[in-house]
Amino acid sequence: MRVEVAYGALSPEALRGVIEEYVTRAGTDYGAREKGIEEKIADVQQQLERGDAVIVFDTAAATTNIVLPSANGRGAFGRAPRHRSLDSLLASRTLT
Repeated sequence: MRVEVAYGALSPEALRGVIEEYVTRAGTDYGAREKGIEEKIADVQQQLERGDAVIVFDTAAATTNIVLPSANGRGAFGRAPRHRSLDSLLASRTLT
């Protein structure tokens, strides 16, 4: 089962760890211009604060991911959501 984790429920250190792990994954694309890790972390944190991204914990796999909210605009809490990768949103933000 996948459950949404409110970013504010995490300690600052845990939140940074989740974000840092996400932005340093192999294959994560940030668009035409490569960004430094601190800029990537700040971008993702802003996405979480605005609700443009959510943290999802997969209880079966014991993994955490950062994804876009489901298409219907509601969070993923308590159900298996349909999420796209946050990569596409981050890439679009680098072009503006």
